[in-house]
Amino acid sequence: MARRLYRSKPRINPRRVGLYVLLIAVAALFIGPFLILLGAATKPASQDVFGFPPDLIPRPPVADWFREAWTTIPYARFLVNSVIYVGITVPVYLVVSALTAYPLARIAFRGRGVFFMLFLSIMFLPGELMLIPRFLVMSELGLTDTFAAVILPAILSSLGIFLLRQAFSQIPDEIVEAARMDGANEFGIFWRICVPIAAPTLAVLAILGFVSVWNSFIWPLVVLNSQSKFPIALGIAYLSGVAGTDVRGLAAGTVISLVPVVIVFLLLQKRILNSMGGAVKG
Repeated sequence: MARRLYRSKPRINPRRVGLYVLLIAVAALFIGPFLILLGAATKPASQDVFGFPPDLIPRPPVADWFREAWTTIPYARFLVNSVIYVGITVPVYLVVSALTAYPLARIAFRGRGVFFMLFLSIMFLPGELMLIPRFLVMSELGLTDTFAAVILPAILSSLGIFLLRQAFSQIPDEIVEAARMDGANEFGIFWRICVPIAAPTLAVLAILGFVSVWNSFIWPLVVLNSQSKFPIALGIAYLSGVAGTDVRGLAAGTVISLVPVVIVFLLLQKRILNSMGGAVKG
């Protein structure tokens, strides 16, 4: 008698299917606005950008609106300004946060808990609440309408101090004591032991700091008067005043400003995964 062989059909897991559907829906929720923005920036003038449901495919795609956004305002100048703000602010912000968080986590001194609670309380204050005090300080120092006025308030972040303090606190005491027995001083422990272990947290803070500085709008609007010092976010608002209701030009200018953010995020995301993989292997 011939024996029939039956192949077992793969069983469908309803939970996994539901999870994938949920993830696809969440991804569409976040990616959808960007696709609409990109479609508006590449559609010709004859194609409607306000239709519903939105038509994401330009027919045909054009690059005229990118050229218009680039030439209508000094876009290159605004990009260079944002690069200057980010290039100075983010490294100093990381160094200041790390140097402030290390003693709060690893050095015992009187009032350490009070200082930490003060930093923690500042983290919950709305940023708008600090606009007037910061402006008064910058005005007294004679720094209004300067690059320093935008950079200085951004180099100290209670969130960065909090996250790094938590990362430094989780380092085993045995590692630190072994370094001390080998003759390492406090700065050597900080620089050679704690900072490499906290590299994933530093990478996350670098991403958050980059996005925050690159997209900063309210504070530069308050403290800057000269158009030659505008960051890119303020420059796009200036473009909206120049272009008026030209939605396609505004969309093109916004897409250009998002490219550096996406590139930096992808680069540092790889750094985070590599650091986490190294920590697991260790």
